[in-house]
Amino acid sequence: MKILFKKIFISSDHAGFKLKKNIINSLRKKKVQIIDLGPKKESSVDYPDFAKKVARSIKTKKNCVGILVCGSGAGMAMTANKFRGIRAAVCYNFSSTRLSRLHNNANIIALGERLTKKPLAIKLVNVFLSTKFEGGRHLRRINKI
Repeated sequence: MKILFKKIFISSDHAGFKLKKNIINSLRKKKVQIIDLGPKKESSVDYPDFAKKVARSIKTKKNCVGILVCGSGAGMAMTANKFRGIRAAVCYNFSSTRLSRLHNNANIIALGERLTKKPLAIKLVNVFLSTKFEGGRHLRRINKI
């Protein structure tokens, strides 16, 4: 698997904290540059605060993507998608993950710790990070967002 991005930003809320740590450990074993934007402990936090950190970080940098983890993935994705140029996709299986990159050029993957088991989540992150955007007719559509 070839990682297509130079830098990966990650954050979670308390409901996604354990899965976030597992994803970080998995990516660091592969020598991937990953920046953890918090939280640093599992106590209760508000997911929008941490989704905004990732959205702002990748919005200003080229060749970077983000990973967001909360209970379902939905709240984090909704927050991130408020930012111009951000395309956060809630991914739950291989097809949704692959297509979010191929056709939608998603720049953030959002995962739900309560809905996605750790082994699958790590595989989905790997698919997300190694899938190229197809461009072509899909670029025209993305430009309409």
